[in-house]
Amino acid sequence: MIDHTDISVSQLAVSTAFYQAALAPLGYSISRQFDDAAGFVDDRHNGGDPHGDFWISQGAPQTPRKHIAFNARNCAEVDAFHAAALAAGARDNGPPGLRPQYHAGYYAAFVFDPDGYNIEAVHHGDDA
Repeated sequence: MIDHTDISVSQLAVSTAFYQAALAPLGYSISRQFDDAAGFVDDRHNGGDPHGDFWISQGAPQTPRKHIAFNARNCAEVDAFHAAALAAGARDNGPPGLRPQYHAGYYAAFVFDPDGYNIEAVHHGDDA
């Protein structure tokens, strides 16, 4: 599976604060920071890059904007992600709920981050 990925952001401090808040309900925290980048790691999983599996770096945002989906352990985490992201300044791109067009039990929420990336939290489970 993918070890780590990154996106370029127009305002590193703004995006760092956004992702700290939005990803906290999913178990993510900052693992490493540089003047021009920040790495986030999922504290729930061992393995992978210990310095972060999701990175943001100062630069021109990619065009077209990427879609990134983060795994949630349950529907409550999806709900908490969505609420935290909106409180941190995200624009809603789809409230928490079932998305049966993808598959049974697909429970997700979507937001646009400060640069317009489509960020999702998803739970693939029976508790939806």
